[in-house]
Amino acid sequence: MEVALCASFVAILLTTMLFLKAISTRCRRRKYNLPPGPKPWPIIGNLNLVGALPHRSIHELSRRYGPLVYLRFGSFPVVVGSSVEMARFFLKTRDAAFIDRPRTAAGKHTAYNYRDITWSPCDAYWRQARRVVLTELFSARRIESYEHIRREEVHALLRDLHYASSSGGRRAIVIKDYLSTASLNMITRMVMGKRYVQGEVVHEEPGSARTTLAQFKELLEELFFLNGVFNVGDQIPWLEWLDLQGYVKRMKKVSKALDQLLEHVVDEHSERRQREGNGFVAGDMVDVLLRLADDSSLEVKLRRDSIKAFTQDLIAGGTESSSETIEWAISELLRKPEMFAKATEELDRIVGHRRWVNEKDILDLPYIEAIVKETMRLHPIGPLLAPRLSREDTSMGGYDIPTGTRVFVNVWAIARDPTLWDASEEFMPERFLGKKIDVKGQDFELLPFGSGRRMCPGYNLGLKVIQLSIANLLHGFTWRLPKDMVKEDLSMEEIFGLSMPRKFPLEVAVEPKLSSHLYKGD
Repeated sequence: MEVALCASFVAILLTTMLFLKAISTRCRRRKYNLPPGPKPWPIIGNLNLVGALPHRSIHELSRRYGPLVYLRFGSFPVVVGSSVEMARFFLKTRDAAFIDRPRTAAGKHTAYNYRDITWSPCDAYWRQARRVVLTELFSARRIESYEHIRREEVHALLRDLHYASSSGGRRAIVIKDYLSTASLNMITRMVMGKRYVQGEVVHEEPGSARTTLAQFKELLEELFFLNGVFNVGDQIPWLEWLDLQGYVKRMKKVSKALDQLLEHVVDEHSERRQREGNGFVAGDMVDVLLRLADDSSLEVKLRRDSIKAFTQDLIAGGTESSSETIEWAISELLRKPEMFAKATEELDRIVGHRRWVNEKDILDLPYIEAIVKETMRLHPIGPLLAPRLSREDTSMGGYDIPTGTRVFVNVWAIARDPTLWDASEEFMPERFLGKKIDVKGQDFELLPFGSGRRMCPGYNLGLKVIQLSIANLLHGFTWRLPKDMVKEDLSMEEIFGLSMPRKFPLEVAVEPKLSSHLYKGD
């Protein structure tokens, strides 16, 4: 009985101490002057105001409360910047204060427990990973060395489209199928040394179910979607175990399927290194990563999961972002036939009818470049950019942003700011002619790849792929909508995820306009 009384006394004492500590902490807590925003509901905060397209929902809130909005997503404070000034503050002026990432289910379950570039927190591992990616995988020299791959795969795309159009008339094709295959072949050759898409089979091992090309594309689309969703468990941690939306189950499923391919890739490359011994020469990005994994001078050792996480980042990012941007560009041009004529005139004048466009031509094709920029303005790859996390208390414009606040930059809203852009909702490539606005992170009114140290490290490669592809697609074909369809019928709805693809895949009819022998080359 004495033991029970003693235990009761200790419990009461501890409860009292915790209560007094909570009161003391509340009394000492700094009074923040938070940015304006809607009043949050209990438990869910402002999640009730976020619809299926969060970038649009938050844009409406910024129109009411201003370019810096304070929200609560479940248990966590959130601020959203929707102006050039806010983007510059978060991504450049105070980049170091907002360089971290929140811990999300996507980072845990689809990125090998935060081992990739996108979701890893700001620590020694991320700093080393960023250095490896910039100096080893995406150096100017290495990107240049893969020019022949980009050229060959774009030509393969043109050849496939020529074959698809051989039946004549206006037979509709789903252009995304061709674009994603070309992007996938291109990126797997650069990253993994060969096409892992052979016919309709991507990967097959004895005793296991094979992965078809269509299934692999679906996996990548699912990966991008799940990495951008607003998962309830990320916002209200004590509900995480319920997986109310089923997202975590889907994350685990897609991760397991992709891991089977990545295991095969790493094994295959490791075996070749062993066979060739001292004569081994790194020919692709996985080879480079495996070589670095043996480097004892690295501050943080690169392990197998890191190699797979980096490889997955490269494949998914290189495939989805480029094919989606090209599809959006063609969609916009189909609504403005006069712009097709301007692009064709420029291509005919600079390139002529006897050859294809090469990467060196791009600097002499300002209208093509303007089409790419205008597409990225209206349809940025990541409309809200990946979320950041404040590492310290900061202030902006008289408002406080406490440590631990999640930060979004709404580049979709900035791209539609009528104070920055005339007729901001209209597709007008001409707005970029004669102007030095670029997409490389220094012009904050146009940030499709982000900016600062968390900027997409592969932006230069992605830009080359997109520019070369669009230029040759416009040079080689006449593009039309299917029969019985007019431009007013073309839906421009999107889906929100880590990227922003079309809701309905674009169907088009293509007709070759150059000599047939050009389509049959390499």
